[in-house]
Amino acid sequence: MKGTLAQVRSFNRPVRLLLVNQLTINVGFYMLMPYLATYLTGDLGLATWLAGLVLGVRNLSQQGMFLLGGSLADRIGYKPMILAGLLLRTVGFALLGLVQAVPALIAASVLTGLAGALFNPAARAYLAQEAGERKIEAFAVFNVFYQSGILVGPLIGLLLQAAAFQITCLVAAGLFAVLALAQARALPARPGGRAGAPGGILRDWRQVLADRPFLLFSVAMIGSYVLNFQVYLGLPIEVRRASGGELGVALLFALSGAMAAFGQVRVTAWVKERWSPGQAMVRGLALMGAAFLPLAVPLSPAGALAAVLVTTALLTLGTMIVYPFEMATIARFSGDELVGTYYGFYNTVSGIGIAAGNLATGAALDAGRSLGLPGLPWWMLAGLGWACAAAVLALNRTRPAPTGRGSTTGCGSRGGGRASG
Repeated sequence: MKGTLAQVRSFNRPVRLLLVNQLTINVGFYMLMPYLATYLTGDLGLATWLAGLVLGVRNLSQQGMFLLGGSLADRIGYKPMILAGLLLRTVGFALLGLVQAVPALIAASVLTGLAGALFNPAARAYLAQEAGERKIEAFAVFNVFYQSGILVGPLIGLLLQAAAFQITCLVAAGLFAVLALAQARALPARPGGRAGAPGGILRDWRQVLADRPFLLFSVAMIGSYVLNFQVYLGLPIEVRRASGGELGVALLFALSGAMAAFGQVRVTAWVKERWSPGQAMVRGLALMGAAFLPLAVPLSPAGALAAVLVTTALLTLGTMIVYPFEMATIARFSGDELVGTYYGFYNTVSGIGIAAGNLATGAALDAGRSLGLPGLPWWMLAGLGWACAAAVLALNRTRPAPTGRGSTTGCGSRGGGRASG
């Protein structure tokens, strides 16, 4: 932890503010969202499909608007988009605690998702700009704060649940309001990479769509997000089957969050010293695929629970290896000019991939049970990870140079120095 704090202090004030910003965002988000489905179906008595609709429109509005949010950040500036997102999240969370009619709940959910589409790409683009040649280190520390919020948020929410879910919503809304006020006063304004540039957003989008190496990289990395999302889908299902309760799920999230919070900076430093960015991503993706192998063999309930925790640890480690280099690579593809647009497009592609991957994973889980092949989904996920690793390896060998001004490194070259909420 001392190394992490030293790394944080080595960055300038805007980067440190962005780290606190992301920590607070995730604390506020995760103190509420894990308990929303239970509130909708329990306290409000909504049908499960209606609760799914409310939750689904949040994800759809966020993933679907990432590209627009990133492009607006490049054109208008990073700080205005961060503040707009924080204020929308304040209103959305307050509404979730104050309204009960389904149309109002859907509107609140849309606002909550749109907020994420505004501040997420803007914050990452701002971080990449401020970090300069230290992008890899910056995103490593960023992930520490990101995961710490995921670790702390649900615990605070659990304590507030003893009072009422409405209280949780209002506290979360208040947290976002205070954060917006603090960022308005303390966060320096920074122009986006396309501020004052000729043409409009459509021209920016055409430039991204014409960047074939970046498009190939985006597609090659989709599977990594499907694998990472299994912390929320496949692994909780498996741990409940093995343990019959929620304790294993709590252990799963605690293990994942603690590993990233306490080990990310050290892992990134070790990897950066020994491997190129391309090698780090290939090997991290291969490890993410291999992480599912412990679940692919028949085990006793106790063994199955241990296997889930081993899978969680390996999957988290693989993600820790990949994430900082992945984020830095996207910024280099953008040429530090359309950073928000590139991040927005990348997140949109990843979101579509997660939706399709979840459908396939759910179908594989059902098919595995009905066919008496419980290892089927885990072999499928392992193969997906290895396919992603092979795809990125192939891109490294062709050495596609990132487009944009100031880019001197390819996807596999040695450079200097992931969003639910």
